[in-house]
Amino acid sequence: RERDSHGRGRSRLPSEEPDGTISVGIDATDLFDRYEEEYEDVSGSGFPQIEINKMHISQSIEAPLTTTDTAILSGSLSTQNGNGGGSINFALRRVTSAKGWGELRTGCHPGPLSVCPPSFVTTNCALQFSSRGIRPGLTTVLARNLDKNTVGYLQWRWGIQSAMNTSIVRDTKTSHFTVALQLGIPHSFALISYQHKFQDDDQTRVKGSLKAGFFGTVVEYGAERKISRHSVLGAAVSVGVPQGVSLKVKLNRASQTYFFPIHLTDQLLPSAVFYATVGPLVVYFALHRLVIKPYLRAQKEKKDPNSGPPCSLQVRLMQESVRRIIEAEESRMGLIIVNAWYGKFVNDKSKKSEKVKVIDVTVPLQCLVKDSKLILTEASKAGLPGFYDPCVGEEKNLKVLYQFRGVLHQVMALDNEALRIPKQSHRIDTDG
Repeated sequence: RERDSHGRGRSRLPSEEPDGTISVGIDATDLFDRYEEEYEDVSGSGFPQIEINKMHISQSIEAPLTTTDTAILSGSLSTQNGNGGGSINFALRRVTSAKGWGELRTGCHPGPLSVCPPSFVTTNCALQFSSRGIRPGLTTVLARNLDKNTVGYLQWRWGIQSAMNTSIVRDTKTSHFTVALQLGIPHSFALISYQHKFQDDDQTRVKGSLKAGFFGTVVEYGAERKISRHSVLGAAVSVGVPQGVSLKVKLNRASQTYFFPIHLTDQLLPSAVFYATVGPLVVYFALHRLVIKPYLRAQKEKKDPNSGPPCSLQVRLMQESVRRIIEAEESRMGLIIVNAWYGKFVNDKSKKSEKVKVIDVTVPLQCLVKDSKLILTEASKAGLPGFYDPCVGEEKNLKVLYQFRGVLHQVMALDNEALRIPKQSHRIDTDG
């Protein structure tokens, strides 16, 4: 906790968990495109040569400084065919109002300048340094909400890979549809893609896309599925001319992403398409039946029903402090947290099948009250003392019912939204 200019306490959140991506490219063309006649006499040529030809690692972390300022540190390393590079960036983001924010970076990409629903304009500037000099670049994106589920984008890039791109994206509860057209140097193409979202506990998604342009035509299809509470596994097959056939495997584990693009062949071979499609399915169902399901069943059997949630011990230790805080607040008719819930709320009747995943945070929130005030900064509330994330990777809210000056108030805040109570606008109107 820290003190403001009036000596009042204010909660300061720890930094968020880092986000990272690891991508490993594998060249497996020797499985299908071998020249056995030419290399029959070469020692060891009887086995296909599978190589790692590229790798990329990136990591970023955000740390709230004040209720309006956030520091962002990010870096990346990449290598391909023996050539590599890296970058590190530092940025400061400030929220200027309820409808706008600004970001300044020390690296190559100063971030978005303004955001304003239902339309917004984003401008990025870039400077590319090389042995031939400095090359400037500018990217401007104009977006507008066409309806509740549809957004239209118009993008213009100048300097670095100059192009004009327009796209329409429609995202609903059961589907995601994208159509795009780009005219540029050196790439011009048309794209159409569709993703169907099954309403099951495993959050299964099936997707397909068609991309055609001056560089050729690519058809891609695949699926992804939740395999555990924090993990999502996906695979996609890419078939194109002149790219050939590739298999892309992706694993999302909490905030980390592992990506493995495997290049199988430069030609359109039916055998490569067949094995790229059937192989991952056979491996998945075998692992799911022989490894994943037994492991989850064993974990469920080991779980102690009396162990309680991860922060139950910490909450119990807060009880005495909360009792004293409530006594002090009641004596001055101050701020009393009646009920507080954190997690995923389902209010829409059409989403009855979805599970409500919330935890009671009344005690931890009351413990943060100081001098009849509660101030939470703009960061995930899962890092607060006594809190934990009940639904990793899903949208969360904080719902608070509190009493101030003997009057009930209620507020619902987004997970990363700054919150300050009490407020007159939170008051529950009981005149009716």
